[in-house]
Amino acid sequence: MPNKKTNSILCRYCEIALKKGNRSMFERILVENITRSLDGGAELTPARVRGRLWLHSKRGAFDDAELALLKERLSKTYGLASFSPGISVEPDMEAIEEAALAISEEPLSALLAEKSSPSFRIRARRSDKSFPARSKEVEIRLATVLANRFDEENRLRVDLEKADFTLGCEIRKGNAFLFIESYPAPGGLPPGSNGSVLALLSGGIDSPVACAMLMKRGCRVDFITFHSHPYTPERSVAKVEEIAEVLNRLQAPGKLFVCNLAEIQKKVRDNCSPRFRTILYRRFMFRVAEAVARRNGDAALATGEAIGQVASQTISNLSVIDAATELLVLRPLLGLDKEEIIETARAIGTFDISIEQVPDSCTVFAPDSPATRSTLKKILFEEAKLDVDTLLEETIAKTIDDAEKP
Repeated sequence: MPNKKTNSILCRYCEIALKKGNRSMFERILVENITRSLDGGAELTPARVRGRLWLHSKRGAFDDAELALLKERLSKTYGLASFSPGISVEPDMEAIEEAALAISEEPLSALLAEKSSPSFRIRARRSDKSFPARSKEVEIRLATVLANRFDEENRLRVDLEKADFTLGCEIRKGNAFLFIESYPAPGGLPPGSNGSVLALLSGGIDSPVACAMLMKRGCRVDFITFHSHPYTPERSVAKVEEIAEVLNRLQAPGKLFVCNLAEIQKKVRDNCSPRFRTILYRRFMFRVAEAVARRNGDAALATGEAIGQVASQTISNLSVIDAATELLVLRPLLGLDKEEIIETARAIGTFDISIEQVPDSCTVFAPDSPATRSTLKKILFEEAKLDVDTLLEETIAKTIDDAEKP
């Protein structure tokens, strides 16, 4: 059954409002992302009105299932700062009073039953200056209406600083909106508003977080993962597929490319110094990823590397690895510590998948004592022992995306 007390949701953004001439493009992509994320689970009509995004129910009111879905999806929508479900009515004082009574009945009655002297306040804002009552007058009138209806014993008290119950009222040209709750959203920019990148996605904790952070900055993210079958189990790829599925709920779904690195790793193992294996692996990964990105139209590469976290992620080693590609390499986690990364992984829903213990490509033929201070000269000397071009050509030819799988 519809919830008669909720027929609209007011969505607020911060950064998009600063875009001036380009704001309509960001708003349009934001609306598209919200609609896509709901996947038909809520019947609504979006409307963009003067720096606000409104989601109006097509059926006159949202039912409980629609509201639950909207709250869950909007709370993870990049580009939104916050949102408030509520009641939209004509900008008429009588209609506003009726809506105030309807939306306040349950929470105020519960509060009066729970506390001996609960506090409340009204926060009104009048952006339509032609409305006959000023904001302060609206606040006083609504407070009087609520007290008269629900507080026969005069137990309600007004507290403008820290009230137990707050009723918000926005009066605009064309409608008035009343709400009692505001929910946080992640902010940032809507994915798809700032180009696409190809992320090196593993089954670990870090790289999914890097993907989410880039989405928050407006990037649409495609993915490439590396496995080493038969040295790694099939589950290593399935795990990454599950992570990509979770990440794709945050954006217009990106492609997942799958590359078997085993032949390259065997050649490196058999011909090169063990100390440089991981760096050589990473340079090959970047070359493969660059070829896939150029073919797929991605403008940059992205990784989940953070400075000093493992041996290959020292400044000198990252510099040597970067030299393998001409594409821009984005590393959004560079300055984060592990606890910050884990907190974000939990928030985006990838943590529980990531902590499943499954061997990946980085563990195959891993050296006991990896180099922490390599130089490009030393790495080029090691790569001269390999037929790099042939290895790359054969590996790239076998790299597939999810659409090509049988």
